[in-house]
Amino acid sequence: MSFSIALQLYSVRQDVAANLYATLKAVKKMGYDGVEFAGLYQHTPEEVREICADLGLTPISAHVPYREMLADPEGVLSQYVTLGCKYVVVPYLADEDRPSGDRFDEVMKDIAMIGEVAKKLGLTLLYHNHDFEFYKRGDKYALDVLYETVPADLLQTELDVCWVNIGGEDPSDYLKKYSGRAPVLHLKDFVGGKTENMYELIGLKTDGKQADTQKFEFRPVGSGVQDFPTIIKTAETTGTEWLVVEQDNPSMGLSPMECAEKSCAYLKSIGY
Repeated sequence: MSFSIALQLYSVRQDVAANLYATLKAVKKMGYDGVEFAGLYQHTPEEVREICADLGLTPISAHVPYREMLADPEGVLSQYVTLGCKYVVVPYLADEDRPSGDRFDEVMKDIAMIGEVAKKLGLTLLYHNHDFEFYKRGDKYALDVLYETVPADLLQTELDVCWVNIGGEDPSDYLKKYSGRAPVLHLKDFVGGKTENMYELIGLKTDGKQADTQKFEFRPVGSGVQDFPTIIKTAETTGTEWLVVEQDNPSMGLSPMECAEKSCAYLKSIGY
């Protein structure tokens, strides 16, 4: 099976903020088929759609903050219809909304509501996990409870294979669990293990201490511990259409754009 490959633009956020057109042109030249947005960087949806069309990039999806969608579901999601996205994604939950807190039942109802609005507008809502969803609610992971509670016609998965691994599960096995419900798969590589302040590495403040980058580090796809040939081979059987590269912070002495290029080159080298 042939996949389409996209780049989550959060990976090169400083570059897109400085010059969206030039950055997307370079991303296309690297060999990417599409992009996943995380903000529009002072551009209108119409402008972004035109840029993507001009460069031959598919604006496949967008990470949109949960609270932003909740505040104005139709208004916010309509922007991504205009942009031309097929998917919108709940990218992250703040502390007060996570499964370990008191609001998660309400959060799941909110996500179902957002999924209803997305469906009405012709979009598909996805959920992008981190490791905190591998918190047990009873005898089940909260992530599984979410997908059992919100029906598949309102919520599909965007499994992030790094965070599945950090959460204690094998990415390939976990992907099989959601066969038919995993149209977009986040490819993220790393070295090391879970550390107390690792979320500082994705740009979030925790307790102010320095994250221990010696123990955990994001890497270009194919440069860390993940078994991507097996993961992608599994994705061939699960109905996955898009492989999305994401690297929250650069590493190995490379710039963010160089990391993105290295990831794409690796995927091409193994036949994708």
